[in-house]
Amino acid sequence: MQALSHNPSLAAEEAQSRSSEETRKSRRGAFGPKLGMSYTATKQERKTEPSSSRPPELGTYSWSIEISQPVFQGFQLLASYQRAALQADSDQASLLNSELTMTTNVQSEFLSYLRAEENVKSENEALERLREQLRITRAFYEVGLRPKLDVLQAEVDVSTAESTLIQAENVRDTAQARLNTLLGFSAAAKIDYVGRLAHVPFNRTLEQCLETAYRQRPDLYMAAKSVEIAEKDQKVAQSDYYPQVEAYYNINQQGNTPDLQRKGNYSSRSSTWEVGARATWNVFQWGTTYYADKSAGWLVTRMRHEEEKLKLDVGYDIKSRLLSLREAEKRITVAEKGVREAREAYEAALARYQEQVGTNFDVLDASSNLTRAQSSLTGSRADYLTALSQLYTAMGEFRPDLLLR
Repeated sequence: MQALSHNPSLAAEEAQSRSSEETRKSRRGAFGPKLGMSYTATKQERKTEPSSSRPPELGTYSWSIEISQPVFQGFQLLASYQRAALQADSDQASLLNSELTMTTNVQSEFLSYLRAEENVKSENEALERLREQLRITRAFYEVGLRPKLDVLQAEVDVSTAESTLIQAENVRDTAQARLNTLLGFSAAAKIDYVGRLAHVPFNRTLEQCLETAYRQRPDLYMAAKSVEIAEKDQKVAQSDYYPQVEAYYNINQQGNTPDLQRKGNYSSRSSTWEVGARATWNVFQWGTTYYADKSAGWLVTRMRHEEEKLKLDVGYDIKSRLLSLREAEKRITVAEKGVREAREAYEAALARYQEQVGTNFDVLDASSNLTRAQSSLTGSRADYLTALSQLYTAMGEFRPDLLLR
């Protein structure tokens, strides 16, 4: 929720969504009547006979007000409003799609951090085992039970483990910095993240996943809206085939003073009102409307093909994510068995070494195998949860907490 509330890119998406909603309201306002007013002042000098036909000495002033109501605009107003409404819906879906993407990005980075943290713990355990082995080897060497070579080899392995631990800590700190940045915190902020690489069963079939994706994915909804928007654009282009009709009512007053009163020589004052209807029709425009209509029609065809392609891509996306999830789940089972066996092998090698029937190399090799097995288990668990996060996103499900079924 931190990323959804503080990430600038999501704030930009929300602003775009709100802008589209206001545009829809603006298009709706075009259905209503319009009220317009004008006021003019003119001064003429003309010598005419008889003098009664001369312009007023103080000039001519006029004021008019007109109310007009669109009656028929060739479906342009309706299509423009419907297009704006579709765009508002599409932008709202785009915001949801960005939130889904942000959610899976945060989850992936968080799982990377947990993986790195688990690897640091494993490397610490390995270092402690090697230091204990070095202590035992030195004790045996001091009483003449082991050669100097065993001590040197144990010291080399301790140094190697210390170097590996430093690298693991650097990977963890880098993952934390990436996660901090994604959540809107400073990269250097010291934040305690709490979590675990728990196994969450997922029992849906491919068909169930596909049905959910086709019903919930925001990008599929946006693609359908894009087709409808293109169709409305074609309607707007076709509106020039029809006449534009509007009704009006106006009042006009004229006088020879700013307050429209009659004063001075050659003066006059009048007041008129008019009600009627106007119709304009561009009968011929050298094919402009025809080709604009054809161009918009091809865009509709393009959007339909892109929608079909997206549906095919969604099917592949769901299946590949589900296969990755099942693969990681099988790897967890194998890795858990590997950790148990590696730990038993290490304990057996250590016991044999302490009883003077095993070698130092056997213990060090068993310790290394145990570290690799632990790392493999950690990686499998992290890969499983990452694949689960990506699968939920591919289905269009908003799941901030992966541990909830």
